[in-house]
Amino acid sequence: MEMTEVTGVSLKRGSVAVEDNDRAAPAEEAKRQKILDHCLTKSQSELEHVSPPSGVNVPEPPEAVSAREGTKNSDVQLEEEEEEEEDGLSEEGEEEEEAESFADMMKHGLTELDVGITKFVSSHQGFSGILKERYSDFVVHEIGKDGRISHLDDLSVPVDEEDPTEDVFTVLTAEEKQRLEELQLFKNKETSVAIEVIEDTKEKRTIIHQAIKSLFPGLETKTEDREGKKYIVAYHAAGKKALANPRKHSWPKSRGSYCHFVLYKENKDTMDAINVLSKYLRVKPNIFSYMGTKDKRAITVQEIAVLKITAQRLAHLNKCLMNFKLGNFSYQKNPLKLGELQGNHFTVVLRNITGTDEQVQQAMNSLKEIGFINYYGMQRFGTTAVPTYQVGRAILQNSWTEVMDLILKPRSGAEKGYLVKCREEWAKTKDPAAALRKLPVKRCVEGQLLRGLSKYGMKNIVSAFGIIPRNNRLMYIHSYQSYVWNNMVSKRIEEYGLRPVPGDLVLKGATATYVDEEDVNNYSIHDVVMPLPGFDVIYPKHKISEAYREMLTADNLDIDNMRHKIRDYSLSGAYRKIIIRPQNVSWEVVAYDDPKIPLFNTDVDNLEGKPPPVFASEGKYRALKMDFSLPPSTYATMAIREVLKMDTSIKNQTQLNTTWLR
Repeated sequence: MEMTEVTGVSLKRGSVAVEDNDRAAPAEEAKRQKILDHCLTKSQSELEHVSPPSGVNVPEPPEAVSAREGTKNSDVQLEEEEEEEEDGLSEEGEEEEEAESFADMMKHGLTELDVGITKFVSSHQGFSGILKERYSDFVVHEIGKDGRISHLDDLSVPVDEEDPTEDVFTVLTAEEKQRLEELQLFKNKETSVAIEVIEDTKEKRTIIHQAIKSLFPGLETKTEDREGKKYIVAYHAAGKKALANPRKHSWPKSRGSYCHFVLYKENKDTMDAINVLSKYLRVKPNIFSYMGTKDKRAITVQEIAVLKITAQRLAHLNKCLMNFKLGNFSYQKNPLKLGELQGNHFTVVLRNITGTDEQVQQAMNSLKEIGFINYYGMQRFGTTAVPTYQVGRAILQNSWTEVMDLILKPRSGAEKGYLVKCREEWAKTKDPAAALRKLPVKRCVEGQLLRGLSKYGMKNIVSAFGIIPRNNRLMYIHSYQSYVWNNMVSKRIEEYGLRPVPGDLVLKGATATYVDEEDVNNYSIHDVVMPLPGFDVIYPKHKISEAYREMLTADNLDIDNMRHKIRDYSLSGAYRKIIIRPQNVSWEVVAYDDPKIPLFNTDVDNLEGKPPPVFASEGKYRALKMDFSLPPSTYATMAIREVLKMDTSIKNQTQLNTTWLR
């Protein structure tokens, strides 16, 4: 098996958008927002918009939903300011930001070379192709812990005599819903809301009781006579905690506490999707659980579980949510846990390919038989001129002033206008409160750090940084580990090629052991692992061990002491296979004329009975449609990189072709 280097790759390639950090086309976003707004108005919800994504476009490990919720540790004044300004963010301003030249902003971004991605394992000649020209060209189906691929193929609701009738969704007026929502969310000083029963029957009163309790978790109801008229009075049962903890007594004991469902979503990441669902259902996002986060610029299908929300209420969302579909409902005793999935199955279309049939065949056979280097993809390292691994390195060095500076200083790159103004204010005044006022959205990392600095002062950066949710803080350190790992695996493959050698590491169960001279032939390159640096790992017994030491020493870190004085930032380390061979690999080359037509059916297309596309024997363009399955924590873009032999960084791709931004 041959191994080639990135330096010989032709730069005349199509465009690739990495999974998590690309953005939706402005017109498409605006259209979808209008429909969402109409739906909210139609259902008399008048809810806040979901907060725009964090200003720092960095990936995060798939941790608990509540991690992205705003912290509760800031002072009251700043918290109130945040809510007021966040609601005031105009869509028009957002669209203006999106209209900026993305290619120009990315001139200072990272390339693969910057993060240690330099090698290929196959010997075929690379070719051009456009990935994610349309987000529907990238479809991800989750593989559950039982090995089954998740599909949305059933929209029916489980029959349950305990469920209220459909009338609960229409019995309340718009004004009544607004008053109840304000009561539920403690938005005014009212302690109760009274609703007059116009057509007084027991059945009508029952429906109103059910509507309030099911649509506004945390509220209780009672019937009162006032001057000869019947009123249903809604009031708080258990204070603010009731919103996060649905009432126990309203759920049938015979039914599992969790409603599991399959979520089909388009062009939204998992957290944004859950925020949308929670706002429509008027519940806290932390009652949802899932096994892994999914890409934004894609169509994804995954299993979600939610605590004590009926399938009936969830199915009702299908009537008003655009680009979402919920189905395959069932009641279970337990939530889902992060990491329980076996992986993801990808269906990917590379449009307008230039490779011959023979080149495609060679590339795909190599992917199927050898695989690809298991690099951490570009989305692990952020999109601006300040890579996330640099912040992680400063944390490990205990250089807190540098951590603050790296997160807040002005930089070139893909950033929204309000973040640019915030950074300029910070550079000019070093006043956290003044810089914070420039941010309409304060739940981004910069906003959270500035709130911390306002609260704890500039001499206590550690506590200020601690206001950022734990998962986001650890993401910086994980980024540094990934940066080291990428560089080391490139050196390992350059030094020893694609065969196991004495001194390599393999896993026996969860324990890493060395490959000895006498048993080297018992292993293949697919067995070899390399460590992410930490205090609880061992390093190879060959030249690469010294390379680890040299790299960390150059970064002023002690490889023999990876424990940090702050326990959260102590790195235990882990092991990662250096080569991944995808499973269930299949492919076909199809011809097409219209770049806007879908080239395969989605789950929703199949539910709607749409016939699959029919391809002509010849067409203006050719596309490569590929299917493959990957284990968790591997990057599909790295598999595609191996097929095309190209740099997948946004910087490189936007300089070549920005078609995918349309």
